[in-house]
Amino acid sequence: MGFEKFGRVSFTAQTKVGNFVDYLEKGELAGTKCPKCGRKYFPPRADCSWCPDSTVAWIKIEGTGKLVSFTRVHYGPTGFEDDVPYTLALADFNGVKVFGRLSKDLDEGQTKVGMEVKAVTAFLPGGQLSYELVPV
Repeated sequence: MGFEKFGRVSFTAQTKVGNFVDYLEKGELAGTKCPKCGRKYFPPRADCSWCPDSTVAWIKIEGTGKLVSFTRVHYGPTGFEDDVPYTLALADFNGVKVFGRLSKDLDEGQTKVGMEVKAVTAFLPGGQLSYELVPV
């Protein structure tokens, strides 16, 4: 499978990290890890930017993370104009930083740095897949 099923607006059909979509279909979020130096990457990378090595392995982003930062988006880029407003967030999952949307079910006033979140698959219209961060 290609990458065309990822996201609300897909800008590419093929990528070296297409397995990312396979994990989402199973309800899992995954990144990559370099077996040589141990660096972990999210979003997943096909090559380690530190070594550089091309033998990265898939790792699951599991459990809960802590919200590091967030911002409310009021102007959406091309393809996302109808989604605004939405909240983008950065969460730390045991040293792996995950950037993504916060669930629209979370009231803006309830969003706090340090709160616990988990990553879940988001099933979008037309069979598209993404992920979002939801409070625990």
